[in-house]
Order: sequence, then C-alpha cells, then structure tokens
Amino acid sequence: MRMAVMGASGRMGQMLVRLIDESDQGILSAAVERAGHDWIGRDLGQVMGSVARGLVVTDDLGAALASSDVIIDFTTPAVTVALAQAAAEAGVAHVIGTTGFSDSDLAAIAQAARTGRIVRAGNMSLGVNLLVTLTQQVAAALSVDYDIEIVEAHHRHKVDAPSGTALMLGEAAARGRDVALAEVADRGRDGITGARVPGAIGFHAIRGGDFIGEHDVIFAGEGERITLRHVASDRALFARGALKAAVWVQEQAPGEYAMLDVLGLPRG
Repeated sequence: MRMAVMGASGRMGQMLVRLIDESDQGILSAAVERAGHDWIGRDLGQVMGSVARGLVVTDDLGAALASSDVIIDFTTPAVTVALAQAAAEAGVAHVIGTTGFSDSDLAAIAQAARTGRIVRAGNMSLGVNLLVTLTQQVAAALSVDYDIEIVEAHHRHKVDAPSGTALMLGEAAARGRDVALAEVADRGRDGITGARVPGAIGFHAIRGGDFIGEHDVIFAGEGERITLRHVASDRALFARGALKAAVWVQEQAPGEYAMLDVLGLPRG
C-alpha cells in the first residue's frame, strides 16, 4: 500500500514516516508540506537528520495523491478540509487526525465523504476509544444527579481547546444521556458563575510542559465520585492507530468512519 503523509515535518508527521518505514503494511509514497516550507525540495531523510533516501518533500498535492492509495493527515482544519475534497476526487483514502474543526469544517468533510473514504478521529488510540465506549455506558447508567466534568492536559504547543479527545468524550457522555452536547456543554468558568447547571457537561483544559495527553471523565455524585482516566505516555500510539486506520479503510465503501469502526467497537 502506498501511503502519503501530509505535514511531514510535524511531530506526528515525522513519527508516521518512521512507523511506515518500519511497517510491512505499506511504503511511504510521498511527504507533503505547505508551500514555502523550508523542507520543500529537500531529501526527506536528510531533513529528518538521517541519510538521503531519494524521496523529496513536495508541495505538489496533486502529484502526491496520484502516487498514493491513502494519505494520513495531522495538520490544521483549513488544510484538512481542502485535502478531504482533493483526496475524494483522486480516489485516495484519507485518514484524519486533525482536531479543532468548526461546524462548517465538519460539514465540508461529510460532503467529501459522500464519494471519498475518510476515517476521522479526535484520537487514534485503542485505550481512548475504549474510554469513549465506557463513558457512554456510565453516563447512561447514572442519573443527572451525577455531575460530569471532563479534564484534559496537553503540551504547551497545542493550539485548540478542548482537545478533540475531550470533545469525543463529551459527545459520548451526551449520547449516554440522550441529549445534544451543544445544549449542555460548559466550557470553563470564571468569576461569579452561579451554581452549576444540573445536567451540564463541563470541560477544562490544562496546557503546559510536555504532556502528551491525559483525559479524565469525572462523574461526581453525593458521597461518591467515579473517574475514568486515560494517560498517553508515548506519542507513537497515535501514529500506530492512524496506520491501522489507513490499512482498514482500503476495504471500505465511501463514507466517513470513526476509530470506533476501525477497532470494531460500538458507536452507541
């Protein structure tokens, strides 16, 4: 399988390059960066601090898609939305690990998925997706007397909040309670806020240092608390999940899929 990496210079991009090189499930067919990036036109191996490998970093998306079966993308919402349509038109599967989308961005991706094959996930790890399933089950089992708070921590360079994973967990909790997250989400508090609104799902974001990703879902009742927790200690787990999704989506019909589908877990 021919795999392209969008945003090859980024943390996840370089991790994906290394994992694809180590994998027996595909080969790296293209390394793509934005126009004007200082890696453009240079050998990928050399700019990553190794020996020349004969693959030049490119900003020619059309050529990259023409040489690939799937493109893996951990970039920015604007880049991902444009790529979704281009990949669909080229018949290339698209694995999306980008987060921070607006409602209009998500609508554009859904439109591209009418003809393209897309896997989009706020988090590619098995553990997090199990946590999503458990969050929905616990939320469904408990009454609104149990307040739900979602706390997440990421490194200082992360640009969006709440994290895509936190929003996945919030959506799961809302599904468990049969409500729309947009109607019950409470994204941070400051000042004289008044008492907590019954049924609200709270979000809190920590940014600092080199946190890879930590997520807690707290169900706080009178006299007891239940906490579901996931801690990522190795960024490679996200890249491994993306690689698994890239292999899985090759056999699927056009549509937008989640990591839960890749892992065979119920969406709820």
